[in-house]
Amino acid sequence: MSPPRSVAHPPALDNAVWAALTGPHQHFAQRLGRAARYPSDVYGFAALADPADPAAWADLHALVGPSTAVRVKGIDRVPAGWEVIGGGRGVQLVDVSLRTGPAPEAVPLGLGDVPEILELVARTRPGPFLARTVELGTYLGIRQHGRLIAMAGERLRLPGWTEISAVCTDPAHRGRGLATRLVRAVAAGIKARGETPFLHAAAANRTAIRLYESIGFSLRTRTRILHVRTPGTSPRTSPGTDSGTRPL
Repeated sequence: MSPPRSVAHPPALDNAVWAALTGPHQHFAQRLGRAARYPSDVYGFAALADPADPAAWADLHALVGPSTAVRVKGIDRVPAGWEVIGGGRGVQLVDVSLRTGPAPEAVPLGLGDVPEILELVARTRPGPFLARTVELGTYLGIRQHGRLIAMAGERLRLPGWTEISAVCTDPAHRGRGLATRLVRAVAAGIKARGETPFLHAAAANRTAIRLYESIGFSLRTRTRILHVRTPGTSPRTSPGTDSGTRPL
């Protein structure tokens, strides 16, 4: 799998969480200087304007507080005093030839559907989904006899691009093309806004990656996620830094 040469890939995709929190999702952002995060019940990720900038890490420390766990995408190392407590590897895929279309049986999902969504997520484990994640964009679901059996929706939104996420189907109903229809339907809404769909998947989830490639996505890059804990001491203020914190 190699990145397609026919699609322009803006640098924002390399730091998608930051681009979202400083762009279309800035109304969700909890931000301090060069660091930002989503509310903890929306999406459990933070981002740095530049992961190589010690001042950005200092801002993140001040933003989330001491001894606090947070997830950050696209980094390989942390400053002294920070602890890596987990992580994983993934892939980022972009739409190059996806054919969109409606899913007539799909219905919009909202905050009232969250208990059912969380039950489906627990059965299928498509990735993190929290109590308010549904607020990030359009989510569509398919029900059978009133029970939610499949869904997909929008998560990160940055200028010109929207991530398709939470694609999952109850194990008892797989093999019917439900996920494909939902992805195409969600993508139709994204393209109607003049944006391009992209998505992330765990690098080890070859089944999902093959599905996405078969319907028109192509690998753009491999990614890394670190689950880190901030230093246990409170960050000290330092005159001369625009975040009001001392660089690590």
